[in-house]
Amino acid sequence: MPVWYNLAGQEVLKRLQSNEEKGLAEKEARERAGRIGPNQLEGLPGTSPWQLFLRQFKDFMVVTLLAAVLISGFLGEYADALTIIFIVVVNAFLGFIQEYRAERSMEALQRLTAPEAKIIRDGQERRIPAKELVPGDIVLLEAGDRVPADVRLLKVSSLEIEESSLTGESIPVGKQVETLQGKNLAPGDVGNMAFMGTVVSRGRGRGVVAATGMATEMGRIAGMIQGAGLEETPLQRRLARLGKTIVVFCLAVCVVITVAGILRGEEAYLMLLTGISLAVAAIPESLPAVVTVTLAIGVQRMIRRHAIVRKLSTVETLGCATVICADKTGTLTRNEMAVRKILVNGEVCDVTGEGYDPKGEFVGLRDRRGTAFEVMMRVAALCNNAVLRKDSISVGGFFREIVSSCPAKKWNISGDPTEGALLVMAAKAGVWRERVEQGEERVAELPFDSGRKMMTVVYRRADGTRVAYIKGAPENVLRLCTHHCRGDRLLPLDDAGRAVILDQVSLLAGRALRVLALAYRELPAGVEDYTEENMEQQLVFAGLAGMIDPPRPAAVQAVQTCRRAGVKAVMITGDHELTARAAARELGLLVKSGRVLKGADLDRMSDRELQEAVNQVGVYARVSPRHKLSIVRALKQAGHVVAMTGDGVNDAPAVKEADIGIAMGINGTDVTKEASAMVLTDDNFSSIVAAVEEGRGIYNNIRKFIRYLLSCNVGEVLVLFLAMSAGLPLPLLPIQLLWMNLVTDGLPAIALGIDPADRDIMYRPPRAPQESVFAHGLAWRVVATGTAIGVGTLLAFCIGLATGSVDLARTVAFNTLVFFQLFYVFACRSEFHTILELGLFTNPYLVLAVAVSAMLQLAANYIPFLNPVFHTVPLGIGHWALILSISAAPLVAGVFYRRLQSRVGEKIVYLKV
Repeated sequence: MPVWYNLAGQEVLKRLQSNEEKGLAEKEARERAGRIGPNQLEGLPGTSPWQLFLRQFKDFMVVTLLAAVLISGFLGEYADALTIIFIVVVNAFLGFIQEYRAERSMEALQRLTAPEAKIIRDGQERRIPAKELVPGDIVLLEAGDRVPADVRLLKVSSLEIEESSLTGESIPVGKQVETLQGKNLAPGDVGNMAFMGTVVSRGRGRGVVAATGMATEMGRIAGMIQGAGLEETPLQRRLARLGKTIVVFCLAVCVVITVAGILRGEEAYLMLLTGISLAVAAIPESLPAVVTVTLAIGVQRMIRRHAIVRKLSTVETLGCATVICADKTGTLTRNEMAVRKILVNGEVCDVTGEGYDPKGEFVGLRDRRGTAFEVMMRVAALCNNAVLRKDSISVGGFFREIVSSCPAKKWNISGDPTEGALLVMAAKAGVWRERVEQGEERVAELPFDSGRKMMTVVYRRADGTRVAYIKGAPENVLRLCTHHCRGDRLLPLDDAGRAVILDQVSLLAGRALRVLALAYRELPAGVEDYTEENMEQQLVFAGLAGMIDPPRPAAVQAVQTCRRAGVKAVMITGDHELTARAAARELGLLVKSGRVLKGADLDRMSDRELQEAVNQVGVYARVSPRHKLSIVRALKQAGHVVAMTGDGVNDAPAVKEADIGIAMGINGTDVTKEASAMVLTDDNFSSIVAAVEEGRGIYNNIRKFIRYLLSCNVGEVLVLFLAMSAGLPLPLLPIQLLWMNLVTDGLPAIALGIDPADRDIMYRPPRAPQESVFAHGLAWRVVATGTAIGVGTLLAFCIGLATGSVDLARTVAFNTLVFFQLFYVFACRSEFHTILELGLFTNPYLVLAVAVSAMLQLAANYIPFLNPVFHTVPLGIGHWALILSISAAPLVAGVFYRRLQSRVGEKIVYLKV
């Protein structure tokens, strides 16, 4: 393989049969991909399906059941042993299906959040998954990108790359394009290449892919890169501990019941089998499977609502969120900037037009022919890296101007929306970057960064003179300006003149306009070192551009939803304070008591002062990424669970520090996505709120399942315990207990785990992070309902004994206990609403599951060859009237209690009024 850093850029292109401007043809790229393979590292083999299936038998509760199988077989009760095996296998199969789906879901999530590469193919810029890169592809690099392959650099502009993943050195390395001498250079010494897995920390670059996949430097140390796995969440770990506790408790109770029965004179053999069967029925072996189901389906729901969860623990944390800190641009707004007003020649005028269509007028401008207006438009077009597109096809120069006059399709922007707005404004004035670049060449660029808050480019004219074009924050740019342009004249700019311009900035900002200042400088001969010190001084002020990014309609509604849900929404922006305040009012973020803090205020405040202030602050303006980290820490110290959005590479520390780090899927950098716990596919604030709603719903569903399962298990244990205590015959036989476990703990429980959230779930405050799963009276409900189920079943058994044989009484008790659970599952759908308020068919899966379980139970009663297996006898209408009246009683009583509670509440409110 050639030593790429020893070859000149053009020689590299020649050997790779590529073109710097056009890239590879799509057909050629596909052929190379088929020949070379995907651009990915060879990882460890994934878990196979059979390994997943066997993993289901490692759970402590399942191991206990397998022990019951051995004991039953040793006692010669092969029917019971086979029944327990059937229960275990069905449960394992359900768990396998859900874990398999969950693993596939996580793989899909990794694909969705996989790094992308910005490339040129067939002369067009596009984004593709990094794994589709092939040698010869032309790659474009920007700050925040993770380098997708080993790239020989062809052009750089202040490009610096952090290579700690390869070299261990965290200080970014400046890059060059010149050929290097020497052989076997270490990666840290190869300045004209960018290596796979390293991170662009500053500047821009263009290069050709020299190596992909395992042929890269990173491929030699592939073990350093690890993908995200399907980790257990804190809740899953707590529930696993709960499961073990329940097993120990159930076994102890079963031992007590077995011993009590033997001491009372019952057959030891029968009591031992009963104890084993009761243990099988009482142990919640489906608990892990249902929790996995609930989490996996919840993650799928979030994807449909534009939120990709990268860590399962985030699903739990979302339900606890008390503060959402969101960037204004693109998250709370549409990210479709348009210049609406400009200040040039000392006068303010309006700019008309819609979206990114380069048609519009400058209304109120008396003279467009002066140097000032032309220079301002020139700065807007040239100090710019956006590309104007029509239907995703880049249209350049003369042809773009022709197309703009046709009644064509929708225009859009590739690149930063702010730059796009300036590019469109210049086009409306007839200034096209491609046309200007026919006579001028860009020779240098100082990219925008959050410290300087400005961007500078240098162009060389045909006569050899050079000019720097600058855009940035008005206060920063004006501080460097010594002159301003009026018509065809250059006039000195003093402090009074700057104050007048800043007053105009405040007026524009007060109308929710984001304001940028444009300036330029004719560079003196002899300046070859294109640094900030040489270029960004003695500037000539050209004008102001005021642009607006309208709020997303869905964001306004989402902010209101947050307020109702007890979640505080906070806006963070780099915009002027007045712009931020106006936008916050429009979004409904700024209440009367709400404060606005600027970045300068944060710099003056101590950590303690900021912690005390955060509860009153609704907007942070003129904030840089380093301030975000301080805000997150202060909010966490104040006791909040914080969600923080970010897109740029400098946002990554704050995103990682937050309880819920959220990256932008469209405009976010690879580094920020990797630091995040969740990625938004539409960069929309309302998607964050939707994810919070889903997180609350998932946690509630797990509580519903626990309520159902444990209440029923308490009832089953209590029936036998009370019967033994009262000296009654066994109300349930071992095979009946095992069958009941299969019928009631399977499909209904899983269907409950995917129940839709309550309609008013976002009208409740967030839960505390350390809140017990039994909080808010759940433990009391479990005990009370379990007691009712146990006592009700025993009552039905006693009535059956009084009117018939023991077999009849057991059949009545058997069916009563099963239908108790099938009715009760509907009551478990909500802790706040009755089934009548929710609607019976709002969860069709649950209705179907209950119907199937009921049919299976009826089969055990009425199919003749099953009667001796389950020791049942056919029941008459009177028996069913008794069974249904007792088993439905808790559900009906709950409905009446809720109705009564609601009416009493209404009367109390009426009396207060």
